Amino acid sequence: MESIRRLARSSIVLSVAVTLAGATGTGGAPSPPSAAGAAQEVTVVGVFVDAEVHHPVIVLEGKRDKRSMAMVIGAAEATGIALPLQHITPPRPLTHDLFVSLFGRLNVKVDKVLVTDLRDNTYFATLYLTSAGAAIEMDARPSDAIALAVRTKAPVYVEDRVFEKASRLPGPPAESGSRI
Repeated sequence: MESIRRLARSSIVLSVAVTLAGATGTGGAPSPPSAAGAAQEVTVVGVFVDAEVHHPVIVLEGKRDKRSMAMVIGAAEATGIALPLQHITPPRPLTHDLFVSLFGRLNVKVDKVLVTDLRDNTYFATLYLTSAGAAIEMDARPSDAIALAVRTKAPVYVEDRVFEKASRLPGPPAESGSRI
């Protein structure tokens, strides 16, 4: 948690504490994590650029227990997440905008995103879609899946074990080499 606070203090903010569902960091003790394998919905706090190593980082905060985690992402993905969080529409559609348009024409709904694992400093996610009444699960980079969720107002979840693994990464998140 301290490394995320340090990151926020030493970062250039691309997106300021924007939430998808109006959740705020209330005072008081956080509730304990639930059973192993459980997931919790998160708030996309924002996208930042680490001032020391100049890597974009997305910060997520659990709605249940207020744990935070940061994931290093690419510059294009950072833009793809930060612009809709700030309600900015680019003059031409970005790749994620194109996918959302395509999904609309094909009657595909983004149901949710689940960040499922952290292995070898790489995060993994599953994108849950519905098409013609059929459920579809797709492996996805968390940054791409979150960019789609932000645009479609779909919830984002993180498995508790991912929070636990992320908290054990050495040093500040941007220095850990974690990529999504």
